[in-house]
Amino acid sequence: MKKLLAVLLAGAVALSMIGCGKSSSTAKIGVSMPTKDLQRWNQDGANMKAQLEKAGYNVDLQFAANDIPTQISQIENMITGNCKVLVVAAIDGSSLSNALDSAKKKGIKVVSYDRLIMNTNAVSYYATFDNYKVGTIQGDYLVEKLNLKNRTSSNPVYMEFFTGDPGDNNINFFFGGAMDVLTPYLNSGVIVCRSGQTAKAQAATLNWSTEEAQKRMENLVTSNNYGPKGNKLDAVYCSNDSTAMGVTTALLGAGYTADNFPIITGQDCDIVSVKNMIKGTQAMSIFKDTRTLASKVVEMVDAIVKGSNPPVNDTKTYDNGTGIIPSYLCEPVFGTKDNYKELLVDSGYYTEDQLK
Repeated sequence: MKKLLAVLLAGAVALSMIGCGKSSSTAKIGVSMPTKDLQRWNQDGANMKAQLEKAGYNVDLQFAANDIPTQISQIENMITGNCKVLVVAAIDGSSLSNALDSAKKKGIKVVSYDRLIMNTNAVSYYATFDNYKVGTIQGDYLVEKLNLKNRTSSNPVYMEFFTGDPGDNNINFFFGGAMDVLTPYLNSGVIVCRSGQTAKAQAATLNWSTEEAQKRMENLVTSNNYGPKGNKLDAVYCSNDSTAMGVTTALLGAGYTADNFPIITGQDCDIVSVKNMIKGTQAMSIFKDTRTLASKVVEMVDAIVKGSNPPVNDTKTYDNGTGIIPSYLCEPVFGTKDNYKELLVDSGYYTEDQLK
């Protein structure tokens, strides 16, 4: 009888352990992305959903159409829908504090994705790329390609500056990193910005909008007489591809061709921008492999659900106004027409047909 009881007890323990494992792996995870209008967020959302589902989780993936009230409503629905963890890429990093306070009260952990959510202690972790390094890579690229170290103010380069949405904390790192590299050359007169618009607020682009970037570049072309037959323009610093695309369209309209195109930087390796690199109308783009970031977030979520410590590699940099948020920073690299096949096609990120 004792042996039978021991066997039954062992079986019960085993079943209970299986049940616990199942309840963890079938937890519901809410994923909130800003919009479907930009290629990168579609890819981020799709990669996140696929990898979380592969790990056994139920996923509520929502896109907010770049509308803050919509994102707040979607997050509130995720909270009432008993999501165990929320992964949130905020439209505006300062607009979600009330909604996420409700998550904290219910014991729901929040992972801030790519864009740091500000001014709330509901954020437990942050996953992103090394965004300051993104900016320094872009700045260093311009230094090299424009031979800035060997120029003087008597032989300057002419440059304009574009960054992203002022509500996105990341521009402090993208633009800040780039300007840390480029400001000495501005101060010495080796870089000349004819418009004088070198401050973050002047270079900002609402919602990272391609259309807004195009309008501003068109205005700069007109007011500064930029063009192949007008005043010289050597480069335009752009924090990402959506702003770069707007700038590129404006410069094509001003008569530039691949043979005389200013150097344009970018970020995300969006398909249109990769095609522009191949054509010679965009010089480079930072590649942030969203598969890598999604994989790291899945590790974080898995650790949270199982009650262990998520992987982090930065506990000093990212203060959201309530304290330092433990973060995992993935490494960015950059693509050009010379290495895009190895970087993007051979790695399986894109197919050759997508880039034709």
